[in-house]
Amino acid sequence: MTGHDARGTLPEGLGEAIRGTAEDIAALLHGVADTSVPVPRSEWTVGQAAAHLAQANELMADIAAGQERSYGDGAPQSLAAANERALAAFGERDADPLAGLIVTHAEAYLSAVDRCTTDGDGSVVTPLGPMSRAVLGSYLLTHMLGHGYDLARALGRPHMVDRTRVELSLPFLITAMPRVVDAAAADRLSARYTVRLRGGARFGVTFAEGAATVSPRPPTRPDCTILTEPVAFLLMALGRSDPWGAMARGHVLAWGRKPWLAPRFPRLFKAP
Repeated sequence: MTGHDARGTLPEGLGEAIRGTAEDIAALLHGVADTSVPVPRSEWTVGQAAAHLAQANELMADIAAGQERSYGDGAPQSLAAANERALAAFGERDADPLAGLIVTHAEAYLSAVDRCTTDGDGSVVTPLGPMSRAVLGSYLLTHMLGHGYDLARALGRPHMVDRTRVELSLPFLITAMPRVVDAAAADRLSARYTVRLRGGARFGVTFAEGAATVSPRPPTRPDCTILTEPVAFLLMALGRSDPWGAMARGHVLAWGRKPWLAPRFPRLFKAP
């Protein structure tokens, strides 16, 4: 992720990944007659999840364009309540119109970044705090991947999460991790983690008395090094996969002075 693509100041490939993921989700939804199908491990139906995606993409496009949008206070409970209020005020649940809105609003985000090339790295206020428009794009991508995965499972279709898209989600995840620490799970924890994606990026997470600091550079003496297959990493990070199951399938390896800290790691965060 060293270069930049033609769109403003986005990391190389991010604009293409945003557009491609939105189009993949739209293809999943196209022609689905019954959107009352439940989404696994969720209280939402396919129609509700697709409506939420359309609304979230619009929200992030508006934020990228410089509009002020209030949406909870960043806490998981607050964001969940904001989601429910937004869904209650938006009646569309048909698959094809929602598919079109998901793509339209993803394109609106990209257009907003194009128009803001002079201050594209400037901070904007998002539901998870201030971040650059580029990190907001990583947020948009990550959010679509999580709910796109849910929709694919609900509809019995292949999902669109892949190594390249996971790598492009990392700027958001690194930014958001300290903000979504589960205080109860991390209570009084002091530990140094190195997280490595198999064949790709690595970063460090240090806990001191339950507070997390995340750095693109791993700590020099980690207590626990976690090597994970990229797709498994994102699904665990978003609460879509169980760490014990991922370890049993060989998707996660751990070593160091305290390797037993590895299964605990995903549970130290509460995905909003």
